Amino acid sequence: MSIYNYQFDQVINRKGTNAMSLTGYRGYLFEPDEDLSGKYEEGDFIPMWVADMEFAIAPEIIDAMKKRLEHPLLGYSRVADPNYSLVFQQWCIDRYGWKPERKHLVNAKGVIPSLYDLVRHICKPDEKVLIVTPSYAFFKHSVDFNKVELVCSDLIEVNGEYRMDVDDIRKKATDKKCVLGIFCNPHNPTGNVWSKEELQELGEVCLEHNLTIISDEIHCDLLRKDIVFTPMASLFPDSDKIITCMAPSKTFNLAGNMFANIIIPNDALRKTYSENYIPVENPLSIVATQAAYSEGHAWLAALQDYLDANFKYLKRELDTHLPLTKFVIPEATYLAWINVSPYFSDNENLTLFFARNAGVLLEGGDMFVANAKGHIRLNLACPRKRLKEGVHRVIKAILEQ
Repeated sequence: MSIYNYQFDQVINRKGTNAMSLTGYRGYLFEPDEDLSGKYEEGDFIPMWVADMEFAIAPEIIDAMKKRLEHPLLGYSRVADPNYSLVFQQWCIDRYGWKPERKHLVNAKGVIPSLYDLVRHICKPDEKVLIVTPSYAFFKHSVDFNKVELVCSDLIEVNGEYRMDVDDIRKKATDKKCVLGIFCNPHNPTGNVWSKEELQELGEVCLEHNLTIISDEIHCDLLRKDIVFTPMASLFPDSDKIITCMAPSKTFNLAGNMFANIIIPNDALRKTYSENYIPVENPLSIVATQAAYSEGHAWLAALQDYLDANFKYLKRELDTHLPLTKFVIPEATYLAWINVSPYFSDNENLTLFFARNAGVLLEGGDMFVANAKGHIRLNLACPRKRLKEGVHRVIKAILEQ
């Protein structure tokens, strides 16, 4: 039982904190000089785009960071305490019944930097990487950066629910130049949690054709209360070709700490990765992550309740005011994937439309590689008051166009 009363309704002003949500949208969502003038001043925009939360982090984590700051030195640090890997391993056992090998664990400055490194270590210049679409854009960016070819397989959508086209994945995996698959579970942006059966079939197809798999599981802790998550690697304990990426960044709102856990079972690849990685970590990131995994269970359970209620609110509002939208409450994440195409023409820039007409910063489907036209991704990890205002503005803008 926690001694804390967690305050998810608290509205926190992030101005002056260099927050990406407030200062980073020009140059990412829009061109730096894009004219965003419309019904709202930019200072009144509601940020619901970048995937971090508007909630104060768990006080247990703050306490651990404060305690570390009582020591007056913040010099070069690395994960030297073996208790860290024990705590992370126990987190996986408690929540997923999976015991990753501690010797397989390496760290990264985030899952995105690890993707850039892993694609470089795994792929030769003339080889190919397979992803499913819609996709988190940095899967594509990591492939493009390393100058290898991207191969896409579209997810199949029926009434807002998604499944993988395994026949299409199998066809593309037969190409001997296709050596790596990058998959997201839970999936971003749809929020799907792939079932054991789906993961088993996907894994068998990829491993049969000798593909290495990177399983980005960064959203795995952010489940709806009745959903069970299965790490892909847990289904193939004898394979060394499945790399698992996890982090506290989404779960505990620690993205700025730039710290992730990468499980690489292949000895040669792990050696290559480690030899090319500078193992210096932020000392506050280490203690914050260890506190999250050892003391964060109660905070996370309270967060899940709050997010579940936010999703139910959004669903009621869309069903009432925009009945032509397609929206299914996702099985995981704090991101709502909404099909608003009945209300727009095919060539509408939805990111720009909602900035100008709703004063809401969100990501339109064109930002998710392919197979996402007419969709928006809305971040619901915010206090109910802000959520209601943002959803009200989005609905009003659509109805008044």
